[in-house]
Amino acid sequence: MERANDFHEAIDGLTYDERGLIPCIVQDEESGEVLMMAWMNRESLQRTLSDGSLWFFSRSRQELWHKGETSGNFMYLKAMRYDCDADTLLAKVRPAGPACHTGERSCFFRTLFAGLSGE
Repeated sequence: MERANDFHEAIDGLTYDERGLIPCIVQDEESGEVLMMAWMNRESLQRTLSDGSLWFFSRSRQELWHKGETSGNFMYLKAMRYDCDADTLLAKVRPAGPACHTGERSCFFRTLFAGLSGE
């Protein structure tokens, strides 16, 4: 019971935006690769911590969504951290398939800048 209270205190101590949301960066716990970023609210964070799979809040649909519910590509939580300002989450996960809805392993498969040649 004490652990549950610690979770609630930590969740309440996070800094949410004006919509009650906080960004969550999702990282493969084994490879360290960043897989995706999505938004969480208190309820999606509580569900994630309680059942061990990732839940997010869809800003466009204004509802919770369970990552993998339609694709089968669930992500299983191994650790949850937050940054020094308590306004960004980092979920370390074990993915059961591609993270991106396009079928790519990571949502970050496009390159905007790859560095200058010769440096």
